[in-house]
Amino acid sequence: MKKAAPLFILIAGSLWGCMGILVRSLNKIGLESMEVVAVRAFVTFLCMAAGLMVIDRKAFRVHLKDIWCFLGTGICSIVFFNYCYFKTISLTSLSTAAILLYTAPSIVMVLSAVLFKERFTGKKAAALVITFVGCVLVTGGTGGAEGMSAAGILTGLGAGVGYALYSIFGRYAIMRGYSSLTITLWTFGSASIGVLPFISVPGIMGCFKGNPGEIGNALFWIFVTTVAPYILYTLGLSHMETGMASVISSIEPVVATFVGVILYEECLQLSGGIGVVLVIGAIVLINTKQKKKGWYDE
Repeated sequence: MKKAAPLFILIAGSLWGCMGILVRSLNKIGLESMEVVAVRAFVTFLCMAAGLMVIDRKAFRVHLKDIWCFLGTGICSIVFFNYCYFKTISLTSLSTAAILLYTAPSIVMVLSAVLFKERFTGKKAAALVITFVGCVLVTGGTGGAEGMSAAGILTGLGAGVGYALYSIFGRYAIMRGYSSLTITLWTFGSASIGVLPFISVPGIMGCFKGNPGEIGNALFWIFVTTVAPYILYTLGLSHMETGMASVISSIEPVVATFVGVILYEECLQLSGGIGVVLVIGAIVLINTKQKKKGWYDE
């Protein structure tokens, strides 16, 4: 299982990269950004709860003293991250928002070194720099000075922190013996509650009532881009370092770029192609074992 952990993380990041398909289909029927988050959370929780009632009822069991772990993954990560990210998009350019979001691997690696005593090696530092530069290129550069604002930078960094917190709180839950199924279930249970102040439930139901054919499509893509990747990521996280997992999952913007090019006829610039190569190179680097110890392992 340990050898397969990087593959689980890679698949999870790749599936997250397909999120645009779900978001665009739900936007098309009238749902706003936070309403999309709510639909993802509600459906994921309900589907997992129904499935686990049949295959593993023990997955529902959590200790009251550990509830903070799931409030962390659900509210502090999923709800807070999405709120900050969508706010950043409204205050800055899309590329600036994306670049600030992908400070997350650096945040994860620093927090992991402090909280879990994971070694911060030269190889990890190199992979972080390469990943960040790659994400900047993939997402289209800095967006220019006009894309910057103090409030936008603050909420953008908040999005990066929120994105990183899933790995941190998820690690704490794993250390307390919870399975990936339990963590994913209660993450989205708490997220479903945390997102309520930001949405209109009757409004969401009205959008689907007017477009009943979209229900099956939404269920399918929620499973592909939410249920499966969160289970896989948490499973992979239980068998590898938190910082390394965060770097590997940075394949997400690469896949998102290809989804845009293939399905929505978006253009891939030369800089974006170079960024794709850099992100993939960083993932290969972080998973390469050296026979002889060098500076990067100091």
